Amino acid sequence: MVVLLDSLSKWWARHALNGRAQHVWGPVWFRLTYNSGISFSLNRSGPVATVLVALVILVAVMVVALRATAGLATVGFGLLLGGGVANEVDRLVRMPHQVTDFVAVGWFPVFNVADAAVTVGLVILVVAMMRGSTLVQR
Repeated sequence: MVVLLDSLSKWWARHALNGRAQHVWGPVWFRLTYNSGISFSLNRSGPVATVLVALVILVAVMVVALRATAGLATVGFGLLLGGGVANEVDRLVRMPHQVTDFVAVGWFPVFNVADAAVTVGLVILVVAMMRGSTLVQR
């Protein structure tokens, strides 16, 4: 679901926001940008390395997620994987290899639906750990 929503929202952004920003509400704007790196534009000079590192991380998270316990852990890992896969698909399909970002909130770096899913997924996993939940089956 995350991959589908992210892909549709990025398609919309590339077509509706090309060359212009759109004010949404308060500090929230839709502004089209592209990121050739990873989160917060890290490693912008090496798209091939970025793709490879992201794939390795996705595989590692998937191996752990396959052993996730039912409940918050599965939701957290699902969002984390969905967002990671969505950004990786965008990075591989776009030429040059870049991720489409379009949600701008104040001073925070511009992001997309996949980035939000990754963030919410991580927050859910941290909350689950703080509550004493076991994230993976032994």
